[in-house]
Amino acid sequence: MVASERAVNPLAALPPPSTEAGLPAWLAWLEARHGEQIDLGLERCREVAGRLNIGRPAPIVITVAGTNGKGSSVAMLESIYINAGYRVGTYTSPHLLRFNERMRMNGRPLDDTEICRGFDKVERERHSVSLTYFEFSTLAALALFQQAKLDILILEVGLGGRLDAVNIIDPDVALIAAIGLDHEDWLGETREAIGREKAGIMRPGVPVVCSDHAVPASIPQCASEVGAELELLGADFTFDMDPETEQWRWWSGADAIDCLPVPALCGNHQLRNAAGVIKVIRLLAQRVPVSSEQIKQGLVCVQLHGRFHAVRRPLQYIMDVAHNPQAAEIFRATLDQNPTSGKTFALIGMLNTKNHIGYLRPLTDVVDRWCFTDLPATNGARATELESCLKKLMPRAWSRCFDSVAAAHEEISRQASPDDRVLVLGSSITVGAMLKIFESLQLEID
Repeated sequence: MVASERAVNPLAALPPPSTEAGLPAWLAWLEARHGEQIDLGLERCREVAGRLNIGRPAPIVITVAGTNGKGSSVAMLESIYINAGYRVGTYTSPHLLRFNERMRMNGRPLDDTEICRGFDKVERERHSVSLTYFEFSTLAALALFQQAKLDILILEVGLGGRLDAVNIIDPDVALIAAIGLDHEDWLGETREAIGREKAGIMRPGVPVVCSDHAVPASIPQCASEVGAELELLGADFTFDMDPETEQWRWWSGADAIDCLPVPALCGNHQLRNAAGVIKVIRLLAQRVPVSSEQIKQGLVCVQLHGRFHAVRRPLQYIMDVAHNPQAAEIFRATLDQNPTSGKTFALIGMLNTKNHIGYLRPLTDVVDRWCFTDLPATNGARATELESCLKKLMPRAWSRCFDSVAAAHEEISRQASPDDRVLVLGSSITVGAMLKIFESLQLEID
């Protein structure tokens, strides 16, 4: 199945690059061959993984799925286990600035040479098997991680769960974060249907933690059908916040941790994500022990660009890759905790597969000026399409359309005063483009 038709790229007929050709050459070749494809299914990945002799890439594997919150959950798991002294591999997607961000060891992105070596391994062993861009990348990452002598490998699901490439690896614990409506064409049009797809990472007799505070019925149903050991937020583990001390408490039965710091990620919803993460860590405690102090330190140190990511120079910017209605509502709730005295500009670019009206609706009473941008992706929405959706909600709203993030930002820079703030939203592509602008201005990004 192909998500969108593409013009024939002359690079598609070229042979694969050599390992010496460099990462940009490999990525250009992969994008030409497989750039916009989605082809759900595990058979092809399993066949090539077998040829690569990929078995258990690490003694402990944690697979993380969910519509919203999986990136934050992965970042917290990574931070806590690194602080506890373990050798940790992490596979995530998409990236913001550089492809290398997708494959990390102990928080460090793999370098170009390492990734090229992984790509070359996959190309040599795939023979005539067709792989998508994501599948090719996933197999390369798994091959590299298997050689790295890791203690723990954290795998973030790319799309869904059941038929996602990372699901060729059996987890020791699965974690499912919040479930919302996204990728409906592929996963289903209800939370129940999407929950069933996410539940595809469950395994018989293997613990699965769900940190969704309003879990769809399909999750416990699937756990019962599979024979997975389900651990639900609010039933098997929970938390509460002390507003006076700004600390919180986590407990699961008799097991409890007091005086936890708020994670170094913005938003009250991060406590739900952190609660699920701690439950995962406690379930694995006999095999990879982590002290309460190491958990606390990991929460304090966690970093994740692109999720309510604030930059205060030269204007106040808040960047978020959120791209579905549930994520927009979460973003809005966090924004309410960070008021401003000036105007709020929104710089928004989205894919054409997203629910634009549902995404824009929660933002209508906090944004003063709207700047929409085209995205360069083949499935990028046109700025005029986004503006048309806004006008259905707010016919008299101030709005402008631009052909790039850079052009939109230039206009905002001319209009905004020092007290104003800029929201950069709608896609990892939009946020990544904004980060490149900051990089070109030689601004440090915390």
